[in-house]
Amino acid sequence: MAQSNNARGAALITFSSFSFTCNDIAMKAAFLSIPVAEGIFARGIFGTLFIALLAWRLGALTFRPTRREARFLAIRTFAELGSTVTYLHALSVMPIATASSVLQFVPLGVTMAAALLLGEHVGWRRWTAIAVGLCGVLIMIQPGTQEFDANLLYPLATAGFVILRDITTRSMSPRVPTVFASLLTMVTVTIFAGLWMSYQGIVVPDQTATVACLIAGVFIIAGYIMSVSGIRIGDISAVSPFRYTILIWSMSLGYLVFGEVPTASTIAGALLVVAAGLYTLWRETRVSRATVAAEADSRPFRAE
Repeated sequence: MAQSNNARGAALITFSSFSFTCNDIAMKAAFLSIPVAEGIFARGIFGTLFIALLAWRLGALTFRPTRREARFLAIRTFAELGSTVTYLHALSVMPIATASSVLQFVPLGVTMAAALLLGEHVGWRRWTAIAVGLCGVLIMIQPGTQEFDANLLYPLATAGFVILRDITTRSMSPRVPTVFASLLTMVTVTIFAGLWMSYQGIVVPDQTATVACLIAGVFIIAGYIMSVSGIRIGDISAVSPFRYTILIWSMSLGYLVFGEVPTASTIAGALLVVAAGLYTLWRETRVSRATVAAEADSRPFRAE
């Protein structure tokens, strides 16, 4: 039964990665004819309506956060807003595979931030893996060389915002509904994009841009649902590695749709980051199982 659940979870994670990449492809296509802010706003309208309906069906609209919960929700929403704006801007100016590759450092970054900010224990092996992952990022962005592209700072900033979001999410109370936090984020991003449109200007979207934004909205929601379902169905250690399939999708679809060919430095750096991430995941799972086993052995025996 466990193997069956893990297989289904892995399939869902793989298809969620595919859906997220299709969202990226659609948004990049829309940005060919409309400004970034307008694309975010158009997708946000569709996403807000869907998530609001879902929140209503689940009864999450009646949730009232405490002052502490509201503070964490505000930080998380700010981080989500920053990650959305920087990443979608990155898609408009660089290959999808490059932007996606830099983001693969996020799991390592979350482990590092949890150790530095939350006091979680991280051994020397995982610190070494984090250092290897940082080297992979440096190989991709090549700072201080003629190949350095300042636009790479956008996905790098996205990674920072996502790490902040995930660390904040870890600190939030379990009673905060996920769909409530998602709706708050979607509304904030959409409002921000609407205000940003007044600065960037509004372009009457053609049929291609309109369809692209609609497709993006469908795929990002589908990706989110499948990602959450996959993690809940299977063991995290078994299904999480399949998140890295997003690199396969982004490189292949980026080439097929836009003719984008990732550079050798992007591929080499991404391989280092993925290898370090997989090792860290394996190590965290092993440490967690050892801790659970030790706690079980220390409990006094009681006959029922």
